[in-house]
Amino acid sequence: MSAKRWNISDLEIENLFDLDSNLVESLLLQPIVPQVIQSGSEAELTGEEVEQEPPIPSVLPILPLRGLVVYPQTVVPLTIGQPRSIRMVDDVVASDERLIGLLASRDPELETPDPEDLYKIGTVAIVHRLFRAPDNTIRLVVQGLARFRVGEFVQLDPYLKANIELIPEQVEDGVELEALARNARSQFEQIAEMIPSIPRELVASVSALDDAIQTVYTVANFQRMELEDAQSILEIDSVSEKLHKLAGLLAREIEVLEIGQKIQNEARSEIEKVQREYFLREQLKAIQKELGEGDEQSVEVEEFRRRIEAAQLPEEAEKQAKRELDRLGRLPTAAAEYGVIRTYLDWLASLPWSTATQDNLDIAHARQVLDQDHYGLEDVKERILEFLAVRKLRLERSDELAEEDHDEIRRVREGVILCFVGPPGVGKTSLGRSIARAMGRKFIRISLGGMRDEAEIRGHRRTYIGAMPGRILQALRRVESRNPVYMLDEVDKLVFDFHGDPASALLEVLDPEQNAEFRDHYLEVAYDLSQVMFITTANALEPIPSPLRDRMEIIRLSGYTEGEKVAIAEQYLIPRQIRENGLRSSEVTFTKPTLKKIIRSYTREAGVRNLEREIGSACRKVVTQIAEGKTESLEIQPEMLHDLLGRPLYFGTEEIAERTSVPGVVTGLAWTPVGGDVLFIEATGMPGSKGFQITGSVGNVMQESARAALSYVRSKSKKLELDDDFFQNSDIHLHIPAGAQPKDGPSAGVAMATALVSLVSGCSVRAEVGMTGEITLRGQVMPVGGVKEKVLAAHRSGLKTVILPKRNEPDLEDLPEEVVNSIKFIFVETVDDVLYAALDNFPKKPRRRKTKSQKETVDKNGKSDADAG
Repeated sequence: MSAKRWNISDLEIENLFDLDSNLVESLLLQPIVPQVIQSGSEAELTGEEVEQEPPIPSVLPILPLRGLVVYPQTVVPLTIGQPRSIRMVDDVVASDERLIGLLASRDPELETPDPEDLYKIGTVAIVHRLFRAPDNTIRLVVQGLARFRVGEFVQLDPYLKANIELIPEQVEDGVELEALARNARSQFEQIAEMIPSIPRELVASVSALDDAIQTVYTVANFQRMELEDAQSILEIDSVSEKLHKLAGLLAREIEVLEIGQKIQNEARSEIEKVQREYFLREQLKAIQKELGEGDEQSVEVEEFRRRIEAAQLPEEAEKQAKRELDRLGRLPTAAAEYGVIRTYLDWLASLPWSTATQDNLDIAHARQVLDQDHYGLEDVKERILEFLAVRKLRLERSDELAEEDHDEIRRVREGVILCFVGPPGVGKTSLGRSIARAMGRKFIRISLGGMRDEAEIRGHRRTYIGAMPGRILQALRRVESRNPVYMLDEVDKLVFDFHGDPASALLEVLDPEQNAEFRDHYLEVAYDLSQVMFITTANALEPIPSPLRDRMEIIRLSGYTEGEKVAIAEQYLIPRQIRENGLRSSEVTFTKPTLKKIIRSYTREAGVRNLEREIGSACRKVVTQIAEGKTESLEIQPEMLHDLLGRPLYFGTEEIAERTSVPGVVTGLAWTPVGGDVLFIEATGMPGSKGFQITGSVGNVMQESARAALSYVRSKSKKLELDDDFFQNSDIHLHIPAGAQPKDGPSAGVAMATALVSLVSGCSVRAEVGMTGEITLRGQVMPVGGVKEKVLAAHRSGLKTVILPKRNEPDLEDLPEEVVNSIKFIFVETVDDVLYAALDNFPKKPRRRKTKSQKETVDKNGKSDADAG
């Protein structure tokens, strides 16, 4: 189709004038009609017509557009900033035609798109006006003339040029095209009504359009849409199809705008509702005042006043509560701070300031309850009975003690703070509940595992939205007592990072000298925690910071022996599993040999959790057989365990005997956070030149112990009748299996030295012997920790002889009598004593004169050290 164009002559380039905003607006608002503009001295627009547009050349400079599509018969302002585009515009406006090809970039983020980054169909446009801005950019007003398809690019530098082929529009005849055009104009009018920023003149101009092509391009030019949708309208040849596409886009836009208006109307109505309620409440207050009745706010204030008086707050807290209550009475209910003060007063009035349970000080009753709930654990039970005895005596002598108590600095401490340390499954958490039952107190438990924010303990200040007290006061409010048994579980698993240090916040809570005036950040008044019995639990003491550890009374709970586990299973675990699985006590029974085999072959732990799981698994198998009608009752014998529980997981002394049958392998004893354990230390040699390495995920301290052991063995090779050439011509490799588990500490020194001597001498270590102890370079055996856990591990593994440092002999007092009677203990002072006691066929121990400090030590079986060796 042919088209006319606007013509502006004498366009100045060197001395440019500002773009006239009225000119741009008039160009944008007026429909494009076949007019031309005659040249004049001031380049003004006229309405006189000239002849038709001259032919568009087949080669045009190409201006890439970012995020914009220009349509034929539309006027669009453009801003040019790329150097190559500025160069092109300068050349175009200097020519007679002032024609350019406009192609949209597929990716609007590209600064300088290449030819392959551009769409293939664009618009031929004429430049009307040009303005150079102070920021070195060019502002253009261009008018689209016709569509074209780009061909081969004939020039890439300094700007793009390409062959083009004009694409005619396919204009259909008929009523449908007119209906589609009218529908598009009507939809645009609907959109304009919902967008106040669209000028009314623009709406009137669009409504006055008659031509279908002008309608589709003008509406699309002013309608917000995605780049792909805008380009598709340009690429469609059929005008009716263009209008169909545009109608769908306009319909979706109308739907979005209507939803937005609905949301705005709802928000506006909500605001109006709040304002209306405020006025109505004020009117209600005035009416109630006239009738002599109290309003809702006054009733609430009086209710808080009554609750505060009933709570019997301390003097400081009462003053704070009354001060906040007066503020609440003066504030309007719609004020933002009203809810904050109301929540604060609710917390103050709800805490158990004076509510407490009466302690049951019957010592015999407490002992009965503790024995009924837990087997063993005598140290813990004795400490609880001592606490109750002291409470009972202080209560009986309260008048006498009150006359003597005048020390303000060293006040009498009421509460008790205990820390139960032991491996998992020994009953630490359940013991706290049993203590509360024995004392007649309420019980609270919170888990500290993974806690990383000190605000969890102290709470948040009221300046924060949604602030609350810490978990200490939250639990007290929930239990409604000021003297419960409060268990802080997993205190060794607190997290210290940039969020804060909750362990430091616990210092005040768990300090008997300070917790009488614990100040939560939210309450900002002192709360007395001295009546609370705090019990913390941990698997290991090392992760607990030393200041916090110093404030607690440490009670260690070691693992159970085999006999204790059998008794616990019979009295507690089996009855519970029978109840949980819906059985009757007569339908399933476990013999003692069966329980011992489960303990030895299917579990290896300090506690009894896995033992209970295995018992439960066996009970479920019995339940299945009863449900299927295969049996009515079953007494489980040891030979049935393979069918009920599968193959055994542990093999006891058989594995130890097999591994230690080779020279260079020693059974050591280790302490772990989950109880003691046995570990094997293996040494081997190979041809080399005095090389030494140690593997098995060992720490620095353990590596140093290994080097010290090697140095001692080499220094004493002649005395020990070892082949000195072995060290000169061999490399030695020391390995501690279970390499995935980190190991450290000095207590494996004697085991490493024994493994090295066994390797060089060719003498195997006795299979039933386990050992622990630190060594020095002079061959002395130093005491170590965790003896009770290590000996219990040896007992579980079936070892018959345990070699311990001489100075660890008093630690045997902590061991159960069952263990002491079943193990032979050899106490040593030097590495030589260890070697003569542990190695088979080792050269006879030389006689030495005993000093006064080296008197013969008689072991538990009546044999001396010399005899045991």
